[in-house]
Amino acid sequence: MARRSRDRSPTTQATLALARAGVEHVAHTYEHDPRAASYGLEAAQALGVDAARVLKTLLAEVDGRLAVAVVPVSAQLDLKALARALGGSRAVMADPAVAERATGYVVGGISPLGQKKPLPTVVDAGALEHPTVLVSGGRRGFDIELSPTDLVALTRATTAPVSR
Repeated sequence: MARRSRDRSPTTQATLALARAGVEHVAHTYEHDPRAASYGLEAAQALGVDAARVLKTLLAEVDGRLAVAVVPVSAQLDLKALARALGGSRAVMADPAVAERATGYVVGGISPLGQKKPLPTVVDAGALEHPTVLVSGGRRGFDIELSPTDLVALTRATTAPVSR
């Protein structure tokens, strides 16, 4: 069982990006269980947060180009909707090793913030229904809570219904 902790807040590229932008946020850490079946659902449970507010960061290839999708951990990415949102015709999930190289993060800790290079990003429109959302802080066991409008602005994302 994951344990919630607020006494340590790692410095990651995501937290550095937030600090540079002066964006208000709350850091949440918890003891990650490497046997967890779903990193996102583990975070929601450990932090006592509705899973609809915890967002996962997924990388896909849309017409052969990498893109980022940010969707609730309680949902699945709709690849056709992602392709449409980015003006493409076909999307497939990116290879995990490619995702890690492109973002500078490890799978299960990929943050939409502070990635190595900016990629086209789509945040699921449902995120805007919440006053705050949580995204990976760049490490397993570390989430960042911020307003969804700040998330969209910092990632230069578009919003569209890309989850099912």
